Amino acid sequence: MNAKKVRAACAIVMTVMALDAIAQSKPIAYPSKGQSAQQQQKDDGACYSWAKSNTGIDPATASAAPPPQGGPAVGGGERVGGAARGAAGGAVIGAIAGDAGKGAAIGAAAGTMGGGMRARQNKRTQEANAQAQSQGAMSTYYRAWAACMQGRGYSIQ
Repeated sequence: MNAKKVRAACAIVMTVMALDAIAQSKPIAYPSKGQSAQQQQKDDGACYSWAKSNTGIDPATASAAPPPQGGPAVGGGERVGGAARGAAGGAVIGAIAGDAGKGAAIGAAAGTMGGGMRARQNKRTQEANAQAQSQGAMSTYYRAWAACMQGRGYSIQ
């Protein structure tokens, strides 16, 4: 993968994360009918429950969803596949140059590195997809919450 693609992928991930932070901030409810702070707190709790039951989304758990699993084992398949492809290609090139074994070893090392790059890219893509899914869920929940609060006489921003 070339440097431009890596930078573009990183920019996309950072943009999604920034939009996620903006989208997950709770809308602001203004008591347009003179409701007291206690009444607003009571209405907020009731609308939280209503929006949660009607959308099936709990913002307390949706925003704290665990990220896709990672760690040293991630990318094992991509690395092994890359090593195998690299070894095969290296053996062919090495055979032409006179030492198929050395070519296979060099190709396997290069293929493992390429597979690792693919694994990291796949992980970044999975994380971006998870963020987008979380953002969509929170947006749905807050639309329901806002509808409830508007129905109770609040102006929503």
